Amino acid sequence: MKKALELARLGEGYTSPNPLVGALIVKKGKIIAEGYHEKYGENHAEVNAFLDASEDVKGADMYVTLEPCSHQGKTPPCADRIVKEGIKRVFIGMKDPNPLVAGRGVEILEKNGIEVKSGILEKEAVELNEIFIKYITENKPFCILKTAMSLDGKIATSSGDSKWISNEKSRKYVHQLRHRVSGIMVGIGTVLADDPMLTTRLENKKSKDPHRIIIDTEGRIPLDSKILNLKSHSKTIIATTEKITSEKVKSLEDKNAEVVICPLKNNKVDLNYLFEYLAKMGIDSILVEGGSTLNESILKEKLVDKVVTFIAPKIIGGSQAKTPVEGEGFKYIKDSVKLENIKTRYFDEDIMISGYIRKEV
Repeated sequence: MKKALELARLGEGYTSPNPLVGALIVKKGKIIAEGYHEKYGENHAEVNAFLDASEDVKGADMYVTLEPCSHQGKTPPCADRIVKEGIKRVFIGMKDPNPLVAGRGVEILEKNGIEVKSGILEKEAVELNEIFIKYITENKPFCILKTAMSLDGKIATSSGDSKWISNEKSRKYVHQLRHRVSGIMVGIGTVLADDPMLTTRLENKKSKDPHRIIIDTEGRIPLDSKILNLKSHSKTIIATTEKITSEKVKSLEDKNAEVVICPLKNNKVDLNYLFEYLAKMGIDSILVEGGSTLNESILKEKLVDKVVTFIAPKIIGGSQAKTPVEGEGFKYIKDSVKLENIKTRYFDEDIMISGYIRKEV
């Protein structure tokens, strides 16, 4: 199952909004086939494993990270194919979280005399598909809040200089995160200060640009911003409000940007409305990269699922130097955002801390 999970990760960035799935076929203690879901709309992992088989699979065992599908989508049901191929036993990482189909794949297998065991490395299987699970069960994008700060909690100096707080290895990992998600979100302040491209740049494989989403309440984005003048297959989405002028909307649309007029909430873009809109577009995951005003808003709206923070061993100081989350903040410690399932990882001298937002009961 560990090997199947490793295979599944090879599909990161290419299968959305489908899950990441890996599959192995084992016969007489030997792996005779491997497969993973490589791209949305193409063969599922189980089918690719059958196509890879080095010998007859009849009577063999299959290990698959997610319950085989039982319905006709862009491809035929994998559960039926497993029955047809004569697999004897199926070991499953986790059952399908989709409430409309959960358990049906297992039911088809068992009805046809195939022995099924579920929950093999289930925790790892769930983490692998945290994006898919959130999107399929709640119809909302999975949201990752990413920040990078100095040891004393600054994201820039008092002059606004921020390049670079984190090191090169940390920044490369952020591009892996960008490749994995469907959308990347920043506030207009970040665009005005840094003029970013928000593209994905990976060395060893063809990278996928996420859709670029700019929170711009008043439509202040300059028309010569890099983000409006890119050659990219993904969209640039300007989330704004009635405060934008019709002339600016036309100018942005002439730049091939998609303008989304959102309701006002606390005199800003209504982020809940925006997230629902993005989910309907098929955007299943969003990486929020700042700035500090947007970070506060999105945390207070309880839209964040996971936090990824890079801490560099540098001390910047300065009462006017920005921190990752600003605005009014939370008045009492008891109301602060709390994380659980914490993990740490080193990128040379940088420390990355990640965790999930603890859901209040």
